Amino acid sequence: MSSFETPRETRRGFGLSSREVQVIGGASVLMAINVAVMYAIATTPLAQVNEYLFAAPIIGAVVYGAAIMAGQYVAQRGVEGGDMGIAFVGMVLLQLAFGIFGAGVLRFAPRESQLTILGITAVVVALMTAVVSGYVYARSKTFESWGTYAGYAFIGGLVAILIGTFVQPVLLAGFVLIFLGFLLRLGYEIWRVRDNRDASVALQTIGVYVAVAGVFVHVLQLVMRYALSQR
Repeated sequence: MSSFETPRETRRGFGLSSREVQVIGGASVLMAINVAVMYAIATTPLAQVNEYLFAAPIIGAVVYGAAIMAGQYVAQRGVEGGDMGIAFVGMVLLQLAFGIFGAGVLRFAPRESQLTILGITAVVVALMTAVVSGYVYARSKTFESWGTYAGYAFIGGLVAILIGTFVQPVLLAGFVLIFLGFLLRLGYEIWRVRDNRDASVALQTIGVYVAVAGVFVHVLQLVMRYALSQR
């Protein structure tokens, strides 16, 4: 048994219900829109926001973290309250937060290479998501603790980035911890989809989308580094 698991028995199996398909499909559509937003923003002045925010890395991390948390909170409150206008505002905040960050990473690549880089990133993220999903669905255990561990990883990542703002080599630890946090969050959200069959499809879709988008922007940075190293 994984050290990240607790012994409570939960549903096992790979057969997907219509609700699960709706969540996966909805999150995939939202992620596809986000990729398009990144590509569209990459040639605009908004793509330079990262340059200013990450002049002090902790500022950039806090601003984007706050924007993502606020967007998810507003979107979820809108869904829970039946106010689609509020939910839409929250989704716009999320799309812009991930979109502007991703565009800031992407802008260093030649325009003709950007779609290829986004495509490679999408394939890698899809494979990672499939591995995490396969693991969660293969185990008849609860993954609730993964949500807690994700929170610890995010906090540890912010602390590392704060230190790395003054001691640059520590920034790598911050990147790894935040990346790990999104991966753990992805596993947690997939577990919720698997076992919380009475939960709102819209709320679960938002949760999965945020986790996947977080993984995506981190993989995008790695793909960009590799692409630039080949020039």
